[in-house]
Amino acid sequence: MARGEVTPGSKTALVTGASRGIGRCYALRLARLGYNVVMVSSAQEELAATAEEVRAVSDKVWVRHLAKDLATTTAGDELFAWTEAEGIKVDVLVNNAGIFSFCDILNTPAERIERIIYLHALTATKTSRLYAADMIERGGGRILNMSSYSIWMPYPGLALYSASKAYLKSFTVAFAKELKGTGVTATAICPAGIATDLYGLSPKLQRFGLKIGVLMSPESCARRGLNGMFRGQRCKVPDWWFRLFIPFAKCLGGWPMKWLRDYTMKFQK
Repeated sequence: MARGEVTPGSKTALVTGASRGIGRCYALRLARLGYNVVMVSSAQEELAATAEEVRAVSDKVWVRHLAKDLATTTAGDELFAWTEAEGIKVDVLVNNAGIFSFCDILNTPAERIERIIYLHALTATKTSRLYAADMIERGGGRILNMSSYSIWMPYPGLALYSASKAYLKSFTVAFAKELKGTGVTATAICPAGIATDLYGLSPKLQRFGLKIGVLMSPESCARRGLNGMFRGQRCKVPDWWFRLFIPFAKCLGGWPMKWLRDYTMKFQK
């Protein structure tokens, strides 16, 4: 059996941000591994279409989808209450939903600041706590939180995004230690650039990034993230060359940083 594979329909996974990109790949892969899949996203029509795609993977698992904005103060509690009311018991939780922002803080609308912090920090923390407690009562489970390689790159324009993802990584690693011995594991995955629409890159640039190796496909990211989760890793940085680059990314300053800032200012929005 493949790592993480279960008897079809015997366990259930919940994936947020599941309508496209990495979230879609998580949902497809979990369905292939035999999990029933609950898909959550704010993009209602796109989510419904992706849910049909996941249903086509196997007739031995069921797929549910919920259109919901998770970037609010009460979203985590409301999502858990919904699954409880529907009688859905979650064995794998993937907090994948995210909002990318590349903009100086002084130019970032207050509403965007709030939504990113709510989504990356508050909702992910609440869902991790609520579902972990339920998993412990039932004997075990897995949690995967999507952090980012940018936590080692607090560069101008990324202050909000990298800080919120740094919180999520720190929270997950510490939470995983607290969960030791309970049968529940928590994993933070910190991928570098992914060939999705999240960053606003054109399809041509995405293909070029994949070709030269600076971007990873969403399918590869999902596969590596789930493998790390099923192995019980607390933190996963996909691909060894990105791990080697971390010290350099943390120390980048001086004229390279000035050049980087001057060059990227035109991309901020």
